[in-house]
Amino acid sequence: MNNFLKVEGHSSLVRDKVTGAILNTNRNDYDAYRESRRKLQSREAEISQHTEDINNIKNELRDIKELLLQLVSTK
Repeated sequence: MNNFLKVEGHSSLVRDKVTGAILNTNRNDYDAYRESRRKLQSREAEISQHTEDINNIKNELRDIKELLLQLVSTK
């Protein structure tokens, strides 16, 4: 029993009759999508790490400023 209908105007897309989902039957398109998702997730992780580094630097600068203010106020 074939549970798929071809999507008009798209040779590599089919619709699942049961769920209504549109599926891409082109493996190259799927592999390209997965690679783009992998790159996006890698980039998001890199941005997250940079954000964490910046916040750490800000906190360290705040600590240095407080120490300098304490040093100046004790004189």
